[in-house]
Amino acid sequence: MDREAHDDDSIDDIDTNPLLPGHPRNELYIDSPIEETSSDAQQVAVIHSPPTGLNQPKLAGNVTYGPQGVRGLTTSRYVFGAAFLASLGGFSFGYDQGVISVVIVMEQFQAAFPEMSIDDPYQSYNTGLMTAMLEFGAFLGCFLMPSLADTISRKWAITVVVVVFCLGSIIQTAAKSYMTLVFGRLIGGVGVGTLAMGAPLYISEIAPPHLRGTLLVLEAVSIVTGVCSAYWISYGTSFLQGQIAFRLPFGLQMACAILLGIGIHFYPYSPRWLALIGRKQEALDSLAQLRDLPASDDTVKTEWEGIIAEVRFQNVMLERTHPRIGGIALELLTWFDLFKRKSWRRTAVGVGVGFFQQFSGINAFIYYAPILFRSLGQTHDMSLILSGILNLMQLIAVIICFFIIDLVGRRSLAINGAIAMTFPYVVMSFLAWMYSGSWKSHQGAGWLEVSMAFPETKGKTLEEMDELFGDLSGREENEVLREATETISRMRISLEDT
Repeated sequence: MDREAHDDDSIDDIDTNPLLPGHPRNELYIDSPIEETSSDAQQVAVIHSPPTGLNQPKLAGNVTYGPQGVRGLTTSRYVFGAAFLASLGGFSFGYDQGVISVVIVMEQFQAAFPEMSIDDPYQSYNTGLMTAMLEFGAFLGCFLMPSLADTISRKWAITVVVVVFCLGSIIQTAAKSYMTLVFGRLIGGVGVGTLAMGAPLYISEIAPPHLRGTLLVLEAVSIVTGVCSAYWISYGTSFLQGQIAFRLPFGLQMACAILLGIGIHFYPYSPRWLALIGRKQEALDSLAQLRDLPASDDTVKTEWEGIIAEVRFQNVMLERTHPRIGGIALELLTWFDLFKRKSWRRTAVGVGVGFFQQFSGINAFIYYAPILFRSLGQTHDMSLILSGILNLMQLIAVIICFFIIDLVGRRSLAINGAIAMTFPYVVMSFLAWMYSGSWKSHQGAGWLEVSMAFPETKGKTLEEMDELFGDLSGREENEVLREATETISRMRISLEDT
């Protein structure tokens, strides 16, 4: 495996590799509990010891710099800025999804693109193709982001993505033909897909450990906010005369993306990315800047040591699993590792949750709600208003989840949400079977159909999750973790001596 030269002689035995995926074990357990107050009186750092009964060193400790949850977002300018970046990234993604639902039923849009008019015999196919191109582009973009982010850094990868996103938006805004519009949606989709991966990746790597979950959930809130905002902006512009009615909302989707592309350069490089490519001292300086504390602060050093130990852990495990392999071949093999016997169950759960969440049909509601409600016998204006209310209900629900997810737990919230969705879906299916050919003569059934549209791993250690998913390779990992911890201990002594 190719290794890069190290920039710090005191830690030359720490292996690095720029093509490694992130690993969830990203902190360092300390052998005994320590509680310290940093030089900043407003930031209290607490370093917790491992749970009772675990005598092996682990990379899964807790390092906190202040209050958790929503209150923690205002503890420092960098944390607040990270929250702002999360909002911009999620908002841009949601806006690009939500802008199309009103646009495709605008008379001005259908006049400019006759292929989308109800008079065209292929209108349904043309509408579906244009909508699907965004999702197809996003699917392609998901495969581009990992290598791009590892090669040119998270910051510059997001900047490139913003340029691609804006290019797609410009093509959509200026399109004069249907095929040009479809091509613009495809390019915009590539930007959406890469942005959906890149922004959370960078945010999770620069955020304090105790706030990562909050910031990533905040991004999900921002996605729904973007969908809702795009809908009502498009609804408002639908009353304008001429093509400005749909070209304006198409163009506005660039605003937040541009702010994200510019704003991210006010932040340093990701400490984790710097560690992965061997620039360990720069990783420490970047982390100190992000925490608004001196590099000599014990808590900053502890978090930095956890990052370096994580890199060591990854490299040793990869070297044992795939000896003397590097580059693209190694990256492909790590993807295939997800489907090995010890990993396939958690892969199935992780992929399945995301797949079935989308397969539940929520995107169909986002894109086609006005068409759906109109097919149920509602007037054009009423179908638009009902679609907007549906989006508002989604926003209210996701905000509630933002505040209760840590209290209720991820698993129970997901299960109860799925059960709550099942009942209205069953009722909707039954009503559609009964009255799908005669909604106008069954207004009551139509309104009932409309009403139906408005509807744990918590507390477990990573080792307990391994057992839960049938992964019994913990002994080998504990051995590697012990080696990494001993290396970091020697490294800290060396730094203190200098």
